[in-house]
Amino acid sequence: MAKKSKIKRTHWNWALHQTFEVGLALKALNGLIETLGGILIWFVTPAHGESLIQTFCNHDPTYDCNDFIARHFITMTRDLTSGSKLFACVFLLSHGITKLVLVIALWVGRLWAYPLMIVVFGGFSIYQIFRFTQTHSLGLLLITILDILVVWLTIREYREQLKDREGSRT
Repeated sequence: MAKKSKIKRTHWNWALHQTFEVGLALKALNGLIETLGGILIWFVTPAHGESLIQTFCNHDPTYDCNDFIARHFITMTRDLTSGSKLFACVFLLSHGITKLVLVIALWVGRLWAYPLMIVVFGGFSIYQIFRFTQTHSLGLLLITILDILVVWLTIREYREQLKDREGSRT
């Protein structure tokens, strides 16, 4: 994680710092899933995707192939045209890799990553709000709320890091 702060944190500041760290871990997990998803979409054809889902359903007797999630994934794989497949790959890979690079940079204490994280996640949030007005996706709304929370926490943490570094110079 980031370098240990020399500034004494109040209980409230400590709780916010811990929330920031959890938010970073969630964003890293999200970035990893998006990166893997982008790679998977690139290599899996719609027919292969549907076949994989059907195979999983048939081998797991506790899983219903007609449930909401299975039907959603089957529909999603059928709807992947070459243009949408390319867009999905580029979108997921760019988002995932960007998130991973920024989170790792923050974990190792790179000061430059704080403002970049604020701008990038702020931009993601604006785009996601726009997309939400078109899709009304609950998942997208939840990710957007998490992104906005991470931006706010990153601003707070960046200010703490600046104070810490100013204090260590004197």
